[in-house]
Amino acid sequence: MALSERFDPRTHRAAPGELAGRVIAITGAGDGIGRAVALACAAHGAQVVLIGRTVKKLESVHAAILAGGGPEAVIAPLDLEKAVAHDYDQLADAVSERYGRLDGLLHNAGVLGTLSPIEHYDVPTWCKVMHVNVTAAFALTQVLIPALRASADASVVFTSSSVGRVGRAYWGAYAVSKFAVEGLTQVLAQELENVSHVRVNAINPGRTRTLMRRQAYPAEEIETVPLPESITGAYLALLGPASRGVTGGSFEAQPAGGASSAASSS
Repeated sequence: MALSERFDPRTHRAAPGELAGRVIAITGAGDGIGRAVALACAAHGAQVVLIGRTVKKLESVHAAILAGGGPEAVIAPLDLEKAVAHDYDQLADAVSERYGRLDGLLHNAGVLGTLSPIEHYDVPTWCKVMHVNVTAAFALTQVLIPALRASADASVVFTSSSVGRVGRAYWGAYAVSKFAVEGLTQVLAQELENVSHVRVNAINPGRTRTLMRRQAYPAEEIETVPLPESITGAYLALLGPASRGVTGGSFEAQPAGGASSAASSS
């Protein structure tokens, strides 16, 4: 049985300094799951590269990390919808120049689009969702692969969804983009396995209290939805040494019953 079939990140309990010395980049780090994971990584010793489009939100996370006594984080503004090749190259160069490597990359940023039948789905919205959720993640990973290869133990984590594993009516571009993310995870994992120290996995955050969740389920009682802070343990396991040797897997962040809903990434 492969390691990815035996490994369950939900059962891992990270030690206080488990991520000490690691450099971890997180997209969508300004709020929601990205913010929660960034704070958790810093609390466990990681130097975090905060990637997002809203500088004010990133500055808030940066301040919270410092207030919590974590290592100084770096803010890296990047609008995944509008970024061009130069923007990606500039970020990759900055990471390499400052740290010389990258030990973790979490693709958390994403957009929902609209819930609509394929027959009536707005084409520009479709293109936006596919671009942000898939193409931008691919492009950012590609430019950061040299920095990831320079690490002795690197991890790339893509954000998946239950509707990216079993299609669901009306979830349109979002569901299709998550199917693509699952495929990208598998392809990249195989390409990097045995020729680098880089592992690649996907995680489904499940039903989590985020802005995207509110957009998808506006009538839901928000108090019944788990906070992003409640699922960070699984992310720490995948981004840290606990998942060494595990690649090509697709995991859940919540116990069965709590991870069945879509649209939980932010």
